[in-house]
Amino acid sequence: MNTEIQLFSPLPLRSITPRNRIMVSPMCQYSAHDGFTNDWYLVHLGSRAVGGAGIVMVEATAVEARGRISPQDLGLWKDEQIAGLARIAAFIKAQGAVPAIQLAHAGRKASTRRPWEGRDAVPIGEGGWQVVGPSAQPFNATYPLPQPLTLAGIEAVVAAFALATQRALEAGFEIVEIHAAHGYLIHQFLSPLSNSRQDSYGGSLENRMRLGLAVTQAVRQVWPEDLPLFVRISATDWVAGGWEIEQSIEFVQRLADLGVDLIDVSSGGTSPAAQIPLEPGYQVSFAERIRHATGIYTAAVGLITEPQQAEAIVRSGQADLVALARAELRDPYWPIHAAQALGHDITWPVQYERAKPVDGSQ
Repeated sequence: MNTEIQLFSPLPLRSITPRNRIMVSPMCQYSAHDGFTNDWYLVHLGSRAVGGAGIVMVEATAVEARGRISPQDLGLWKDEQIAGLARIAAFIKAQGAVPAIQLAHAGRKASTRRPWEGRDAVPIGEGGWQVVGPSAQPFNATYPLPQPLTLAGIEAVVAAFALATQRALEAGFEIVEIHAAHGYLIHQFLSPLSNSRQDSYGGSLENRMRLGLAVTQAVRQVWPEDLPLFVRISATDWVAGGWEIEQSIEFVQRLADLGVDLIDVSSGGTSPAAQIPLEPGYQVSFAERIRHATGIYTAAVGLITEPQQAEAIVRSGQADLVALARAELRDPYWPIHAAQALGHDITWPVQYERAKPVDGSQ
């Protein structure tokens, strides 16, 4: 056994210590009804916990009904939604992984069809709703026109995040992540491409950060001190004149001051004009820059598929953990297979031990 493999070393986060540096990224399944979970989510998320991941994160879960990306998104805007998620969190934890959940509001990118149904706007007459955003600017010509949030509306969004956080705690989750990336509501306020407000929430960087900081402060106040808080950001819009890495670093420094423990570093999502250079690990450099500039833990995500690639990211200090999305969809047992590829022995579920290779045999 190679005890020097960093990908499988524990990562202390306040009172929680995931068993390794592999996180299942939050990935929308678009399979809920009225925000409620079902057996699809139990099997989908539970199998990734069985597969050996250190952290298993539930998809973007809406803090308001109008904050769903699609009508089929998960939600935590009412108490009745707690029980189904509690069952999932308990199963994840029973398999040795840390149950985590991402809380989100889609803003102007809400009320859209599921990807396999076209992604265009869902009309109000077909189950859609009036969407909101910082400004009256749709994402593109096929998305709904947002209604600018009033100051009271902004306060309601902040309160909704705090209430959803309390419900997440009641459901048994041990990590909460605030979704401030991918062109959703908080990111919409951050980026000058989507925020043309003239009040205290628009214009200057300080004003554009105001919603994200207010949400973070409200969440941290109700989330227990001994449990870690993550924030996912888009480090850049990949569009000239948009949100970019230097602004991200300043935002992250402010988040760290509010008690955020780790930044989940992604990119893009605010503009359909973005030219993103997709290649293996194309966002890792952003996680590295933020890690070195601020000292906060970071997660790297984006076309991380190979065990040696993931190990190199963690070992070199580019990021503290790797968040896997499509690789985990293709192979729920990616961590188990990665350990084999790296020559590292990890504990298998006892129900599966009979299949564990011994001395290289299959």
